Amino acid sequence: MAERMLQFVTHPQVLPEKRDAAERRQDFGEIYRGFARSRAEEQASRCSQCGIPFCSVHCPLGNNIPDWLKLTAEDRLEEAYEMSSATNTFPEICGRICPQDRLCEGNCVINKGFESVTIGAVERFITENAFEQGWVKPALPDRDLGRSVGIVGSGPAGLACAERLRAQGYEVHVYERQDRVGGLLTYGIPSFKLEKHVVARRHALLEEQGIVFHLSTPVGSGEGETSLEDLRARHDAVFLATGVYRSRDVKVPGAGLEGVVDAIDFLTASNRRGYDEDPGEDAALHAKGRRVVVIGGGDTAMDCVRTSIRQGAERVTCVYRRDRANMPGSRQEVYNAEEEGAHFEWLGSPEAFLGDSSVSGVRVLKMRLGAPDASGRRSIEGTGQHDVIEGDLVIKALGFDPEDLPGQFNEPELAVTRWGTLTVPPGGFETSLPGVFAGGDIVRGASLVVWAIKDGRDAADAIHHYLTETVTGSLEAAE
Repeated sequence: MAERMLQFVTHPQVLPEKRDAAERRQDFGEIYRGFARSRAEEQASRCSQCGIPFCSVHCPLGNNIPDWLKLTAEDRLEEAYEMSSATNTFPEICGRICPQDRLCEGNCVINKGFESVTIGAVERFITENAFEQGWVKPALPDRDLGRSVGIVGSGPAGLACAERLRAQGYEVHVYERQDRVGGLLTYGIPSFKLEKHVVARRHALLEEQGIVFHLSTPVGSGEGETSLEDLRARHDAVFLATGVYRSRDVKVPGAGLEGVVDAIDFLTASNRRGYDEDPGEDAALHAKGRRVVVIGGGDTAMDCVRTSIRQGAERVTCVYRRDRANMPGSRQEVYNAEEEGAHFEWLGSPEAFLGDSSVSGVRVLKMRLGAPDASGRRSIEGTGQHDVIEGDLVIKALGFDPEDLPGQFNEPELAVTRWGTLTVPPGGFETSLPGVFAGGDIVRGASLVVWAIKDGRDAADAIHHYLTETVTGSLEAAE
């Protein structure tokens, strides 16, 4: 059925239908509608089936993208799902929130005049169709191996590791300090990018697989917390997938004024409201009727900008020290924010937050781009000119750093890098504590969900090797 492929010369690229900006400003529903079956098959048929698939090469998971595109184009949808899920634990999530423009689609070799294959939208369709058809089943083990693994954190790295280890036959316990599974998938990413029923559906599937979740169970050395020492005694191995949650600060005058808040606090409060929960002491973290200034240029900044718009902000301005072309976040997210009414102050760096007890504005130093540095990225320098942006809610969205895990766990022997991330050997996952492994953002720093999934899957394989080959009295010897 080769004639079904290479259709990029006859079928133009078609993106998923997007809800009108005026409509989507009013709620937190996902803004993209999924492909219908005929559209997904048509768009999949545009793949050129090139000999060196750069889409796969530039996918952290190495997804067999041309293969499942071909299967989709040929209406072999169950096989397409099996192929897609073979390398990706959560394709329905990656299809929604992966920055395809920087990864697979951005490296599609189709001539740019014809535009790339819409890989992410097809991936989402394949998995949603599989759920509708009942093809998505829990990966039940053939046998129980009689050993257990404790996982700290239920974000994408922790969940991917848990799913893979349970499929191999381990008893898996996941310890999560929040009251819901998902980590930043649940409390960090807004529902207009990832509706929460998608995460809840996967949680239910993992429970059906036999994974045990301990929610509202913080791990640490404080009163009422479960210690890492206890977990090491309780389990044969431990995987740390805590992520990074400590917000980077802006060290300028006025940073302590009321109304200057961290992005994670703002987004968590908003997502809790989406569950009809009382945000408690974070009740003031709401943008309704306020002039909001968001500092930063990544995807978290765009999440704050677009959340503020939906909460009814009077005006939302994003301040970023470089220009549009050098923003680290998704360009599509910037475009979506502009459609929804956001304003952007390019080449501006906050110099001070103004106000007496509460913030009233941001003094911004105007910047200009200089010569490229060693990495090829253009440097920035101040122009000496200033601007003042009025605002009574300032959201700092400058990224995240790791928490002090050795201190939090009271484990001074747990080695960290100079950035505070956990130390593991190159290509490995075991920390300085025997039998304790780590992966995801707590090792590589704040990164993408797809990288966390890869780390979780690879760490599961490393833990399996450790328990079967390294630990005295391996399973093979016991048999």
